[in-house]
Amino acid sequence: MRTNKSKPVKASQVEMVQLVIPSDTNPLGNLLGGRLMQWIDIAGAIAAARHTNRICVTASVDALHFLHPIKLGEVVILQASVNRTFRTSLEVGVKVIKENLITGERKHTNSAYLTYVAINKKGKPIPIIPVKPESEEEIQRFKEAAERRETRLSYLKKERIKL
Repeated sequence: MRTNKSKPVKASQVEMVQLVIPSDTNPLGNLLGGRLMQWIDIAGAIAAARHTNRICVTASVDALHFLHPIKLGEVVILQASVNRTFRTSLEVGVKVIKENLITGERKHTNSAYLTYVAINKKGKPIPIIPVKPESEEEIQRFKEAAERRETRLSYLKKERIKL
């Protein structure tokens, strides 16, 4: 059951750092897209769990665009943050930045929005507390998350009709 309590965004933020090693790359020496998606999901799931204090399962991932390749030996910084909560689900944004350890150059390579559902011990969705955006950026992401949710729900409705 939802209460009047809420958690600030900063209480559940995650910064995860990964070094790209040979087993993470394709024959061109670029980070595998699937490996990056795995890291994004892990960072997002940790942020969701920190907010809910529950296990959270991935319900959806919005489009993921690869803006720049990430090379062998570079560092990947994943910054995950809860954008908005709903009754049993929450949207988490994950920003991906690559860093060249030799030059110090950093570049934004990807952003993703994921939806997680908090579940109880029986695997059933449970209500979660609201997130409290405080900064202007957090408030903007909070508003935009509601718009993205409407788009997701509209898409799901259309897909159910097709099935």
